[in-house]
Amino acid sequence: MKNKFSNAVAGVLLFGLGLCGLAHAAEGKPDPLAALARFIGEWTGVSSGEPGDGEVTRSYRYVMNKRYVQETNISRYPAQPKNKGGEVHEHLSMFSHDKARKLIVLRQFHIEGFVNTFRQALPTEGVEGRATLVFDSEAFENLSSSWQARESYEFLSDDEFIEVFELAPPGKPFSVYSRSHFKRKGTSDHKQ
Repeated sequence: MKNKFSNAVAGVLLFGLGLCGLAHAAEGKPDPLAALARFIGEWTGVSSGEPGDGEVTRSYRYVMNKRYVQETNISRYPAQPKNKGGEVHEHLSMFSHDKARKLIVLRQFHIEGFVNTFRQALPTEGVEGRATLVFDSEAFENLSSSWQARESYEFLSDDEFIEVFELAPPGKPFSVYSRSHFKRKGTSDHKQ
């Protein structure tokens, strides 16, 4: 009886140690979405470009056990000479890690019905050595895939970044569609 009890206790201890080892191994494993951690939180910003000048609110959060980062965005462009009717643009984005390609994939779902899929481009350095993230389009739903798009993020600090969205019609070079300057909610004013 003592032997069976001793074996059971030893088994429980080994199982517990095995779980601890797995936990420590998981802690040492690099986070494939680490490049997105600086986004997590609430942001406000100003935007300019084809739709005119407007204001943007955005949030980023981890979802589904931190496997994904979800972005929600609302851009408001009041009526103005460049956009006489004004507009409200919304989109929802999901960032995920593609293990096979070892890169981050961005999928954007736009209120207009477009779904854009982007892949992370090679890391680059922005102006004055600032960190950047760049995503190039690889597929569209409800828009010809002969178009190209690019999302670029330049980090000015942990609480501030610039996003540039570029489009290239078939056979033409990229041109800036919109440029947005974000600050983490609660930091100083955006007026530039």
